[in-house]
Amino acid sequence: MAEPLTIALPTQAGAIALAGEKEENLKTLARLTGATVVLRGQELYIYGTENQIELSQQLVRSLEDLWSQGKSISNADILTARQALDTHRQGELQELQRDVLARTRRGDEVRAKTFRQRQYIQYIRTHDLTFCSGPAGTGKTYLAVVIAAQALLANQYERLILTRPAVEAGEKLGFLPGDLQQKVDPFLRPLYDALYEFIDQEKMANLMERGVIEVAPLAYMRGRTLNNAFVIVDEAQNTTPAQMKMVLTRLGFRSRMVVTGDMTQTDLPLQQQSGLTVALKILQHLEGIAFCEFSQKDVVRNPLVQRIVAAYEQYEK
Repeated sequence: MAEPLTIALPTQAGAIALAGEKEENLKTLARLTGATVVLRGQELYIYGTENQIELSQQLVRSLEDLWSQGKSISNADILTARQALDTHRQGELQELQRDVLARTRRGDEVRAKTFRQRQYIQYIRTHDLTFCSGPAGTGKTYLAVVIAAQALLANQYERLILTRPAVEAGEKLGFLPGDLQQKVDPFLRPLYDALYEFIDQEKMANLMERGVIEVAPLAYMRGRTLNNAFVIVDEAQNTTPAQMKMVLTRLGFRSRMVVTGDMTQTDLPLQQQSGLTVALKILQHLEGIAFCEFSQKDVVRNPLVQRIVAAYEQYEK
């Protein structure tokens, strides 16, 4: 064992940010480096071999742009910092940490937390059509909604259209009360939730009443041409090939579309091909379309979610 290393953290807020909720970040640091990491007040103690201590110190320093300002640090931030060290991308890591995509109404910063999320954001900004597939918790839909909401509020597009197929996850629509719109609203709730982080409910209601924001089931897209619009097609793994072709050919002039889905969570009948799978095969080499695929390494929810996704991936192999 080498001499332990002590890192003095300048503020209490910085210490809390580095430690994370229930010291989850310290546990992640220990798991990634093999060192023992202990926080006492504003002093961080690192125990282990020379290599373990050195790696831990490098990881802590690479996150300094965040904890020095008391910004929250997630499990994904630490894993990305480790990836940056392994691939000599520290400069790119600093850019990622400093590039604030947006701020929620509560003032929380939204930024890419992994290199692939940053690539996804760049794809959306530079391509008329972007496909993104990957497991739950990787920010596929959320980041697309963030970019779309910012673009709409900046008057870059006349309309924001969010749509997804109303396919039941093992349940039936018929038992739900109300008309068709009320029946499908639960399926569209995640899209509303993301929008409410940036647009208050009163303004949202006004924009929806005027048709500036439309949140609708996929069937409502048939026969339309979507000009000067930002379109997000969510849960695309639940489209049929015919539905996918239909919605892709709705794209009009001065419009942008993002298609997201998770092929491991399809709710289609067993013999039914997914429109997302078919589209990825057919359009893979078409110029002007971007493709982004997330893995369990890009999960930015509770660290347990990342381990659940990894366990399922291993089981399915």
